[in-house]
Amino acid sequence: MVTHPRPTPAAKPTAYPGGDHHRVAVIGGGASGVLTAINLLGRSADPGLRVEIHEATGIVGRGIAYGTNDARHLLNVRSRHMSAFPDVPSDLIEWARRTGRSLDPQAFLPRLDFATYLQDRLAEVADHRLRICAGRVDDVVAVDGCFEVRTAGDVSRADSVVLAHGHQRPRPLVLDGDQLPPASWYVADPWDLGALRVLADDATVVVVGTGLTAVDVVVTLLEEGPRRRVVMVSRRGRLPAAHVAASSTAWVQPVPEGPLTADLLADHVRDQVRAAATQGVGWRAVVDGLRAATTPLWKRLPLDERRRFLAVHAHEWEVRRHRMAPEVAARIRGYQDEGRLSVLAGGLTSVADRGGHCEVRIGDLPTAVTAQALVNCTGPATDVTRSDDPLLLALRERGLLTPDPLLLGIDTLDGGELVGEHGEAVPGLYAVGPSRKGTLWESTAIPEIRAQAAAVADRILARTSSPARSGAVRAVTPA
Repeated sequence: MVTHPRPTPAAKPTAYPGGDHHRVAVIGGGASGVLTAINLLGRSADPGLRVEIHEATGIVGRGIAYGTNDARHLLNVRSRHMSAFPDVPSDLIEWARRTGRSLDPQAFLPRLDFATYLQDRLAEVADHRLRICAGRVDDVVAVDGCFEVRTAGDVSRADSVVLAHGHQRPRPLVLDGDQLPPASWYVADPWDLGALRVLADDATVVVVGTGLTAVDVVVTLLEEGPRRRVVMVSRRGRLPAAHVAASSTAWVQPVPEGPLTADLLADHVRDQVRAAATQGVGWRAVVDGLRAATTPLWKRLPLDERRRFLAVHAHEWEVRRHRMAPEVAARIRGYQDEGRLSVLAGGLTSVADRGGHCEVRIGDLPTAVTAQALVNCTGPATDVTRSDDPLLLALRERGLLTPDPLLLGIDTLDGGELVGEHGEAVPGLYAVGPSRKGTLWESTAIPEIRAQAAAVADRILARTSSPARSGAVRAVTPA
C-alpha cells in the first residue's frame, strides 16, 4: 500500500521544482483513480510527469466498492476477468496464487483482496513522480491554462485533472415527499459496517433495496448475529440472479442493425435467450456475450429510447447483468430456508419513529414490521443536480461540469473529457468511472473502467511535450 502524509498547508499554490513538469491531479483513490494513476505512470517514462492522487482517507485502492473489511463480501466477477491490465488477463489470478489466496481462475475473491491487489500494483509503478494526498478536494478552478486544486488549507496546481470519485452515497430515503429524518435506528450509509455490527444479536432489521449492496449488508448482519432477522424490501422484491458454479460456454450473437429502439433491443435479447436454450446454452452466456457490444448499442439509442429503456427494461437487465457469486447466493438461500430472511415487494409505505426502534409498513402487508434498524440500500445517488458534494457543486457553478441528460452522472465525450455548460469539451478535465454511466451505460465494472483509465491516460500523456513514453502498461511481476 502506498500512503503519504497530507501536504503541509500552503498560503499559495504548490509548485514543483522547475517549469517542465506536467502535473496530473487524480481526484479519488478508489479503483478508478488507482487504475488511472497506474496507466499514467506505467505508460510514460517522462521524468517530468507528476501524478497526485487526492483521496479523502489517504488510503488508496478501496473506495466504496472495495472498502469493506468483511471477507465474506465477494466480487461479483470471476478473477479471470478482473485484471488491472487488459493485455495481461491472468494478472490477478497470478497475484492471487503468489499471495496464497486462490488457485482458481473461476473464483470470486473477497473485495478487500482486490483492494490489496490494486495497492500492490500501484506500488510497483510508484516512484518520485507519485504523491498521495489525504484530504477532500472541495474545488477545482481553471486559472491561466491550468487548474488549482483546492482542499481545506491547501492549493496545488495541475495541468490535467481526472475526476475519479466513484460512486456517491445513496440518495436519502423519501416518504410522502419528505426525507426520512436522522434517527438512532436509521443507517443512511449501507457501507458503515460499524453501525451494523453494534446491533443486538436478536435485532430485526429492514433493508431497503435488494441489489448487490443490500446482499452484502444481509451477509454481515446474519453471519455475525445468528438470531437476527432481516426483511429486504424493494418495489419489485427481486434479488440479483446468481452466477453458475462454472462458466465456459460462449454465445456469439449478431448485433441488431439499422435504427434501434429500446423495445427492439429487449426483443433481441429475448430471442437470443430462446435460441441459446434450444442448444442447451443458458441465458447467462447471452448476457455476457453482449458485454462488448453494450456501449455501442447504448450510443445508438436515441435519447428518448434510452429513457424508455430505463423506465421499462433496465431493471430486468440489471438483475441479470450484475449477479451474485455462487457462494453468496447459497448463503442468501440458506437464510431464507432458515426463516431469517424475507424478501418482499411493494416498497415502504410508512416509517414511524418509536424512539429506540421503528415501525415499518411495507406494500400491502396488513401489519407493520417492528425493526431495531432500517438500512438505506437503494443504490448510489447519480443525479448531480441534487448532490451535496462540494466539488461537484463548485464545478457546476463554474460551468466546468454538466449533468448528462438522463441524470445518471456527468456529461462527457467519448474520450472522457468533461462537457462544459456551453456543450464544449473542457480541455484538461476528464472523468473515469461510474460517473460516465449516462454516456457509456457500462461504466461501473473493472473491465470497462480499466479501458477508460488507459484511454484517458493516453490523452493526457499526448498533451505533454516530452516524447519519453514507454507504451502500453503491463503488470510488473516480482522476481
